[in-house]
Amino acid sequence: MTSLTFSLPQLQMVFFVFLRVCAILLTAPVFDSPTIPILFKAGLAFAISLVLFPILNLDAVPFQPDLLPFAIGVISEVLIGLIIGLCVKTLFAGVVLAGELAGYQMGLAMANVMDPSTSEQMPLLGHLNNLIAMLIFLVTNAHHLFLRALVESFQIVPPFDFHFGNSVMDQVIGFAGDLFVIAIKLGAPLIAVLLLMSVAFGLAARTVPQMNIFFVAAPLKIIVGFLFMAFALSYMSSFLVAVMGGLGHQILRLLKVM
Repeated sequence: MTSLTFSLPQLQMVFFVFLRVCAILLTAPVFDSPTIPILFKAGLAFAISLVLFPILNLDAVPFQPDLLPFAIGVISEVLIGLIIGLCVKTLFAGVVLAGELAGYQMGLAMANVMDPSTSEQMPLLGHLNNLIAMLIFLVTNAHHLFLRALVESFQIVPPFDFHFGNSVMDQVIGFAGDLFVIAIKLGAPLIAVLLLMSVAFGLAARTVPQMNIFFVAAPLKIIVGFLFMAFALSYMSSFLVAVMGGLGHQILRLLKVM
């Protein structure tokens, strides 16, 4: 009969690993969906923690019987996981924003749909872009970045060694700024075409005042918008693959300043 024995420092380290994994799963794309039961997320986080713990070879930290140091350690682990998950989520927020900007040009800004993964209202084109980005995220195995980030996060920032300073805030603000850069770059082809169409319709309205330009422009913008969106799918996929490929290096830079 086999028996497993754990010392208090080891149980403490397993608990801290579980907290960081759980915080990432609760905020990372795909896993943050409210349609996934909380019990399943907790079980998955616990299973990943048990698998990672022997691999990490963390240095033993004395058991903290005092409440204050233990609470600081718990808050630190949760913050690390939340920061990593939310920074990755900014990528998908930029994709949704790109669709929303294009929807304003196409006249579809008022059309919202219920996103089953978040149970929130989302712009029509933003939801379409989000689905495409999610498929690319899974097909390119970008979700494996989470496991890599988890292992390397414990090597770079072990428990009780988290330092929250100005450099961390600068990196987080940089991720937030990249949200708008991704949105503009991703929606640039469609936004540019629809802007040129608006200019052309404006000139046509001045040249031929008898033509009801609003009656003609509304359906034509939608048709041209979806047509150019289909043409831009190859650009969108290659751009997202490049951004997701560089995401791991950005997370590593973030961890190093912690």
